[in-house]
Amino acid sequence: MAIQEVRVKTMPHLEDIKGKHLLHEIQNTLHITSITGLVTAKVYRLEGISALQADFLARHLLAEEVFQIYTINEAVIKDADKLLEVSYKPGVMNPETGSIVKAAADLGITGLIAADSSYEYGFYGTLSNADTEHILTRLLVNETVERVVTEKPATLILKGRPGSTRVIPVRQMDNKALLELSRDNLFLNLEEMRAIKNYFADLDRDPTDCEIETLAQTWSEHCVHKTFKATIMVEGRAKKPLYQRLRESTDQAAHPLVLSAFEDNSGVIEFYDGLALCGKVETHNSPSAIEPYGGAMTGSGGVFRDIMGTGKGAKVVASTDMFCFAPPDLPTADVPPGCLHPHYLLRRVVDGVRDYGNRMGIPTNNGSIHFHRDFRAKPTIIVGAYGIMPAADAGKGQAVSGDLAVIVGGRTGRDGIHGATFSSGEMTHRTMDVNASAVQIGHAIEEKRMSDALLRARDEKLIRAITDCGAGGFASAFGEMGEETGVRILLDRAPLKYQGLAPWEIWLSESQERMALAVDPAHMERLADICREHNVEVTVIGEFTATGQLEVFYHDKPVCNLGMEFLHHGIPDRTMTAVPRKITAETCEPDLPCAWEQLCTKVMQHLNVCSKEPIVRMYDHGVQGSSALPPFAGVEGNAPNDAVIIAPVPGHKYGAVIAHGLNPVLNTIDPYAGSLWAAAEAVANAVASGANPNELVLIDNFIWPYPDEESLYDLDRAVDACVDFVKATGMPFISGKDSLSSTYRAPDGSVLKIPPVLCISCFGRIADVTQTISTDFKRPGNIIALVGQRKVSQMGGSAYFDVTAATSTRVPQIDLAQFTTTLHGLHRTIKNGAILACHDISEGGLLAALAEMCLGGGLGAEVNVPAQERTDYFLFNETAGCFVVELADQAQIDELLADVPHIILGRTTANQNISVTRDNNSIFNLATAKLLQAWQKPMREVFGGC
Repeated sequence: MAIQEVRVKTMPHLEDIKGKHLLHEIQNTLHITSITGLVTAKVYRLEGISALQADFLARHLLAEEVFQIYTINEAVIKDADKLLEVSYKPGVMNPETGSIVKAAADLGITGLIAADSSYEYGFYGTLSNADTEHILTRLLVNETVERVVTEKPATLILKGRPGSTRVIPVRQMDNKALLELSRDNLFLNLEEMRAIKNYFADLDRDPTDCEIETLAQTWSEHCVHKTFKATIMVEGRAKKPLYQRLRESTDQAAHPLVLSAFEDNSGVIEFYDGLALCGKVETHNSPSAIEPYGGAMTGSGGVFRDIMGTGKGAKVVASTDMFCFAPPDLPTADVPPGCLHPHYLLRRVVDGVRDYGNRMGIPTNNGSIHFHRDFRAKPTIIVGAYGIMPAADAGKGQAVSGDLAVIVGGRTGRDGIHGATFSSGEMTHRTMDVNASAVQIGHAIEEKRMSDALLRARDEKLIRAITDCGAGGFASAFGEMGEETGVRILLDRAPLKYQGLAPWEIWLSESQERMALAVDPAHMERLADICREHNVEVTVIGEFTATGQLEVFYHDKPVCNLGMEFLHHGIPDRTMTAVPRKITAETCEPDLPCAWEQLCTKVMQHLNVCSKEPIVRMYDHGVQGSSALPPFAGVEGNAPNDAVIIAPVPGHKYGAVIAHGLNPVLNTIDPYAGSLWAAAEAVANAVASGANPNELVLIDNFIWPYPDEESLYDLDRAVDACVDFVKATGMPFISGKDSLSSTYRAPDGSVLKIPPVLCISCFGRIADVTQTISTDFKRPGNIIALVGQRKVSQMGGSAYFDVTAATSTRVPQIDLAQFTTTLHGLHRTIKNGAILACHDISEGGLLAALAEMCLGGGLGAEVNVPAQERTDYFLFNETAGCFVVELADQAQIDELLADVPHIILGRTTANQNISVTRDNNSIFNLATAKLLQAWQKPMREVFGGC
């Protein structure tokens, strides 16, 4: 059928924002200066309608007449020196197309059977073939999911014949053949492959492709966490599994607010007025490494669905993002084969998180970005979500025999296949090609409609159990929901994006925006009515049974029949050996500084210290109207707060606090101390903002190199740190996730271990959000004090040592007993009203904290360094759990913090300078404006004009 083309662009006399940003990238990042101008246009292809109908859609749907113009079946960019068009590859989810088809039907346009969209780029100036290729590969095209359009398609409809179900002859395979079968997609070890072989030998048959793929998904590191459940041997001594240690520490803490811990898609605590709060933090490292926009989008979408799939369903009220990249100015030659440049990764990951959260109307309001050269092969992408629900609906649901197996939301395609297993393996130069099908593009509007429908269904008590179709798709969702009963699935009922999928692909697909439900048959009609009202697809694809079997059929033919016992408990137990690595780093301390202004500005523009405001401003952190303490505050709105506080229930003062901490540099040097630092930083951020330490809980995310003996030892020490933290503070971990594939193997066999990351997220409830506190100084003449215990000589891993090329293994050590006392003393003082501003010390040390507080208040500070301390170490030490506070009355702090280490640093001033003295001798007097310029420079260069 005919395809009509609609092209839309910004009016010539108005600024083309997309073109402006892209031109900035070409000139300043790629250093191609021969391009003098760039304009962009959106191309829509519509199949099955007339040109007149296309014109109607252009006027009423696709173009905004106030600032855009459009053409039908002709060029809209007519005078460019070069014109390029870029689109998603056929079969890749394009979130716009489904919305276009639905919107056209709502406008009364019949006959539209398919749609597609792409971008045209018109370049002005001289553009060589080499420059064109450079722009395409670095900025415009990710070859995993995108292509350059060279000719008009004959049809937009994807056609195909379903693949057949294959039988895999594992019973005849020797060890070599089993490992070859596992190598690229299954990622199982030999012992696990032999267990599968023996299981089917006992059944006297070979497995289907669907069965072996199901076992690989269920047994993947991503899904079953087999390293965390293994017995760990350390120096000949068997230690309890990592997961067991974390779980037991939480049980022993017996926190009175905890309603659910490590049992559901997220952890749940008691809130107020019969409500509950839940939180989950996930990683999406591997997908983001090969397609950062889609990987980040689907990371956010997936963790939102974790909240939606907790208990009987929760409303998502907040989103977080924590990223680790190599420096954006990394030389291209230093990017390993098969990997994307960190500048591109950073921008596209931010775009993905922005677009998903903003389009769903979920505030992204807490996060951080960290940089280290060894993230050059693979970034760490962490996304979190928090939700609210009736406490009565917080318990995990359980399907019963006779319940319907129901799928709600998006359709199933080939996207996401092997996502769970792919995320469990090392990254290599082949990953971009071998695992391209694991990449997905999210559809936030679809998920928003689904979320609204499911909340209605929850409130009407229509849902027995719910979970998301995350890693493993239907296989993981229904396989887990039916573990205690059994389930029978009819795959030919599943709505598909296009034909041509083999049964195992339908079963394993990780296509986004789908939720799996167990529904009493008596409630199905009402659930269908609600879904129709919200324009959400709902389909019964099976039922839960009492057989204890996972039974999957395609057109009445069995394609999978596995015992639930073997599926969930047949994986061989692991015993793993951990061996400490040899520390070879030498101590090299810096000379005493003389050029203080240059030093301070270098620290402030260090990538781990500098302002991330250009990124934060892209996120709508005020949507839902719940923001009580936003990411930035102060007279100019540019001072970062330590935590975010929201009031999610309109008309009530109670609220929730969200914070986090991580430090890959410290984890690389000392995984135990670095892990304590991360936990202390997370909690310090929350308490500095006014949270009560007695009402906080924790979430862990371990993103670690593939666990060889040395990396496993470091992981073991990190878990020990978490357990010790719970014992000392009483704050339990109630949810977590491990991702143990942060390793890159080069074509020559060399291995790069990505820096180990432990991200600790912290959340809790706050009785009155009006009694919280921001970081910006409030008035001149007030006292500045340093609260908390630290040894300033512990400078290893600091930004100061990095900018001075110094090294040391003496990283900050957290005294947990004193830290706990400090938290309670600080909270008592804040609650008393004595503290006017508070900021915890982290990257950049005391100097960075002071600068941010001064910038926020439009003030300055006079600070005196104690005579016994080395001035540079005193200013740049990064011990977590220490705080800079502003107060009007010194007597109050001496009384309220009698049991807490504290010293008076100096006073706030009206003049906007930071003045530092020692022994009454001036060290430096530096204008905060210079610090501000240095602090804002790095990210403004990366996101120029954003």
